[in-house]
Amino acid sequence: MAPEREDKPTIRPARLADAGRLAELSTQLGYPCSPRKMKSRLASLLNDHRHAVLVGETPSGLVVAWIHVFARKLVESDRHAEIGGLVVDERFRGQGFGKALLYRAERWARKRKLRWVYVRSNIIREAAHAFYEKRGYKRIKTQHAFLKVFRKGETARPG
Repeated sequence: MAPEREDKPTIRPARLADAGRLAELSTQLGYPCSPRKMKSRLASLLNDHRHAVLVGETPSGLVVAWIHVFARKLVESDRHAEIGGLVVDERFRGQGFGKALLYRAERWARKRKLRWVYVRSNIIREAAHAFYEKRGYKRIKTQHAFLKVFRKGETARPG
């Protein structure tokens, strides 16, 4: 069955009922997540004015994309917005969902008087890089990301 098409994507705030679909899309993005875990994450974000989670849906109500934008404060820079994640179902790419979600995230940031929107994109996501650059985003740096996972019961020690 061919994906549905529409002239203007429907964008709306995410709801807890969307958790299963958002988990599927997160997994498609490369960040596996269960519906239960996604519901827990959404519950903590949906009522936090510093965050917005928006979805793109087809006329039949199928959620095919999501974006998470949040306000960020750092010691070294002014308040700004950051895109925590943006994904469009592989079957619905090129139909305007990503563009519409990004526009709404930027509008959210402007309403909060945030000075800019920052987005990180894995070095292997060349199509995403082109997507952002086409919409006026400038590549500003390349960096390494580090992760340390704590073992259960582990406490912090100096050195």
